[in-house]
Amino acid sequence: MPLGLGRRKKAPPLVENEEAEPIRAGLDVAGLDSVGAGGAREGASLGTVTPGLPPPPASLRPRLVFHTQLAHGSPTGRIEGFSNVRELYAKIGEAFGILPADVMFCTLNTHKVDMEKLLGGQIGLEDFIFAHVKGQRKEVDVFKGEDALGLTITDNGAGYAFIKRIREGSIVHQMQLVNVGDMIESINGKSLIGCRHYEVAKMLKDLPRGRNFCLKLVEPLKAFDMISQRSGGARAGSGGGQLGTGRGTLRLRSKGPATVEELPSAFEEKAIEKVDDLLESYMGIRDSELAATMVEVGKDKRNPDEFAEALDETLGDFAFPDEFVFDVWGAIGDAKVGRL
Repeated sequence: MPLGLGRRKKAPPLVENEEAEPIRAGLDVAGLDSVGAGGAREGASLGTVTPGLPPPPASLRPRLVFHTQLAHGSPTGRIEGFSNVRELYAKIGEAFGILPADVMFCTLNTHKVDMEKLLGGQIGLEDFIFAHVKGQRKEVDVFKGEDALGLTITDNGAGYAFIKRIREGSIVHQMQLVNVGDMIESINGKSLIGCRHYEVAKMLKDLPRGRNFCLKLVEPLKAFDMISQRSGGARAGSGGGQLGTGRGTLRLRSKGPATVEELPSAFEEKAIEKVDDLLESYMGIRDSELAATMVEVGKDKRNPDEFAEALDETLGDFAFPDEFVFDVWGAIGDAKVGRL
């Protein structure tokens, strides 16, 4: 766990008198600098290792502190020392005295259920984290009159799949009980806790047409100004834009420590958006972190075969179809051309 040098008194977990507005909350992570033992600013990058040398001990890594609130309303908390989403939820649970399993997902710099601001695998160093926790459970019977339900599914990286987008005019769009941000707890009695988004999307796609099925959902607990909100999904083809205003982002990893990285280049942003659109088109999911991984794998490959082989090594569990892989290769190539 990243620790700060020096033996300064630790701030209390909850700061009652801080502003709720993220921009005014005075985040303690404006850049990549850390405070050394003598109090001087030291330019250190979390996870950066000089070639030939072992990684720095935890005590020498930068101390990154993020401010957070519960989206439906709470005092401001301070959290640090997490490397992945599960650890982040555990820190949020400690700060507010709730179970980590009660956290459904987080948004950055807004308390609203805004899917364009959904926390994925990266957090800007000045981002303010809002945690959305479980609210009301509901059960909905749906008649599948068409092959496509009009849902785009994503997940929180910690075992919960939820609705990221509802296509206007679709079957589900006509059902007022179903909203963007709802967690899909089960389908026809089969629990989906622990399932990835692509597994849930495939299960929905494979449901027989012309028959009813039962969805058990959990909606996020909402603040008063969000009660009438129908959906906060991103528009088709729209990018989320840069969330952080710091000089870098904290990238969370399922394996290994989190690292501070430079903000994505214009080429990477364009390529990630294109690949994310392809994920929705082919698989009914949106996952900017998965798209970023695919762009990272493919940006230095010389041909589609080399890219496909590298993709199998990195993301073999997804078993992407050849047509999809070829289109992703083309999207990365188009983004490169746009950069030149």
